[in-house]
Amino acid sequence: MKTLAYISHADVGRHDTGWGHPEHVGRIRAVPSALKYDPELFHALDHREARHATREELELAHDPRYVGQVHALAEAGGGRLDADTVVSTGSWLAATAGTGAVLDGIDLAFGDGPRRSFCAVRPPGHHALRAAGMGFCLFGNVAVGAHYARQQHGAERVLIVDWDVHHGNGTQALVEQEADIRFVSMHQWPWYPGTGAADDRGPHDSVWNVPLRAGLPRALYVSELLAAVDRASAGFTPDLVLISAGFDSLAGDPLGGFTLELEDVEQLTRELVSRAEQWCGGRVVSVLEGGYAPERLGQACVRHMNAMR
Repeated sequence: MKTLAYISHADVGRHDTGWGHPEHVGRIRAVPSALKYDPELFHALDHREARHATREELELAHDPRYVGQVHALAEAGGGRLDADTVVSTGSWLAATAGTGAVLDGIDLAFGDGPRRSFCAVRPPGHHALRAAGMGFCLFGNVAVGAHYARQQHGAERVLIVDWDVHHGNGTQALVEQEADIRFVSMHQWPWYPGTGAADDRGPHDSVWNVPLRAGLPRALYVSELLAAVDRASAGFTPDLVLISAGFDSLAGDPLGGFTLELEDVEQLTRELVSRAEQWCGGRVVSVLEGGYAPERLGQACVRHMNAMR
């Protein structure tokens, strides 16, 4: 059996923000384009078409009225949820396919499919709040997945690791009330969205925020994130690891100031997979978040997937 599923859907390209928007469709097209240059990886992947998440599944983390608002806005021809966050006529299908990909990866991990998956999806999700979209995000893909794993598969403990250059404020808000969902976020500070202070541990001390300045040595970002993961997992054995894989933490990204290189992505991935092998038989579902230099994004996804195999 193949060890890594690649889950996506053509509908994720229907989220039309316009080419002038940083989160444009060229980001997702860059992933299969990069895969063409690694035929060994391409043939090693278990390629899966995502299902669409249902409203009830989205409501595991979101207010039903907000879910209805996004659907109605898409049906009405589109608009904006805020200055940065676009809803187009295709956004409902894109967003539900994105969340559905994560749920499919979780089903595979707890079923008879590959224990690990990479979800090539858009729009991203880690800024979406219970009743509002923000920061390019409509629905909290990873947060919905964490609640789904607990409800549908009886996962007692879930660990979320977010290395996007921006704080995963939405994910934190959507999971911090559950003491057995632990959240680790390394992010640039000060930077958008202005949340994620080191002393913000959430109401159950289940949050580990790692705010770091831009322009630091690469190795420091890697060591600080892994140290936080080890603190978060001390006395806590996850049944599932979810990764918010934001590649805007790479050097040169137009929306961030971190200095990570492709080799660091590979190292972080291998370290998390190794830990997951010890914790939960290797159950890891990784979900694309940011990354706004498309060619660089595609290369990073390939390195990430190779390290997940």
